[in-house]
Amino acid sequence: MPSAVIMPSSPMSAGKLRTKQELSRARTLTDKIFGEITPAAYLERPIPERHRIIFYVGHLEAFDWNLIGKHGLGLKPINEELDKLFAFGIDPPVGKLPQDQPGDWPGIERAREYVEQVRGRLDAAIDTAPAEMLNMALEHRLMHAETFTYMLHNLPYAQKSARGVKAASRRPSPPLEMIEITAGRVTLGKGRDNGFGWDNEFEQHRQDVPGFAISKYKITNGQYLEFVKEGGPAPFYWLCRGDQWFYRGQHAEVPLPLDWPVYASNAQAQAYAEWVGKSLPAEAQFQRAAFGAPEGDERSHPWGEELPDSHFGNFSFCNPDPVPVTADPAGNSAFGVAQMVGNGWEWTRTPFQPFPGFEASPAYPGYSANFFDGDHFVLKGASCATDAGLLRPSFRNWFRRDYPYAYTTFRVVEN
Repeated sequence: MPSAVIMPSSPMSAGKLRTKQELSRARTLTDKIFGEITPAAYLERPIPERHRIIFYVGHLEAFDWNLIGKHGLGLKPINEELDKLFAFGIDPPVGKLPQDQPGDWPGIERAREYVEQVRGRLDAAIDTAPAEMLNMALEHRLMHAETFTYMLHNLPYAQKSARGVKAASRRPSPPLEMIEITAGRVTLGKGRDNGFGWDNEFEQHRQDVPGFAISKYKITNGQYLEFVKEGGPAPFYWLCRGDQWFYRGQHAEVPLPLDWPVYASNAQAQAYAEWVGKSLPAEAQFQRAAFGAPEGDERSHPWGEELPDSHFGNFSFCNPDPVPVTADPAGNSAFGVAQMVGNGWEWTRTPFQPFPGFEASPAYPGYSANFFDGDHFVLKGASCATDAGLLRPSFRNWFRRDYPYAYTTFRVVEN
């Protein structure tokens, strides 16, 4: 956890009270996700390049404590060894594996005891915590709820709670249909006087986008399957037995649903786009298709000025797996582009870089700047495991080009 600076506190406001309530809800959410695995699984490493699960049990509280308790409020350490052990995540290239052993970590009961100690100390002082740090703690936890979800996806089914599984779709894939997007100006980022945002969301600026065409639906398993038959790389969550393909779902394997979006890495998405003679959208093109409108249409996006609810898409843990790309028509953009929020983050061809006027957050200077390396690419939208609180149009996600584990989808454009 990078060093933070002490920020002045202020009297309790309605916004700050709401953030505290949301933080409590987020704790319940992450506790529930961790409660789905067996005790023996806490020392497992379901994603080879990531920490063992036990790290993430303590990491959220260590982040909150190091940020708010120690640096924001100047409180004395709870446990310096665990504050440090649980502080730092890792993001190595695919195939570069960490070398720690199970014995290097505390047991699950010790980790849970640390969690309770941190929560008790923080809750006693949280009314005076800096509002920006509370928002950072909240959104950091919500982002990790998604990380935990796809980590647990990779555990053997016997190591997590069994759930009833909905029948997978047996419908064919819709055809590749392109929608014309007229030229226009887009807003990227957000204004500093418009609520909380991470440092990479600033500064807000406008950009002209020439006309282009974009696929109405996310690329489906059925469409990508044709690419695989021609020698393209199979996605991480697919399995082949004999001549039949299966999707390795969160709670069961099912015959490959052809009308679900394909989860693919950026490299796989780019290869598919080139195979069909198209390209991935730029970040500004996504923004234009999702939040712009044809001339004369006053809508900025289909859900108005409020954050969307589950009526508009597959997000906020409504489903453990994708739904058909034709579902949730209420969430179509003003141009008629489907599911630009939910059912899978969408890759862009835009490297993750700062906007003009970027300033690293003094409270968390390494949050974005450590990843401006040309090897991470911007994603927009949301997945089934993205909390609705992260669905503001300016929010930017990013992963390495070859990262295969996250719930990442794509669509194609003609420039």
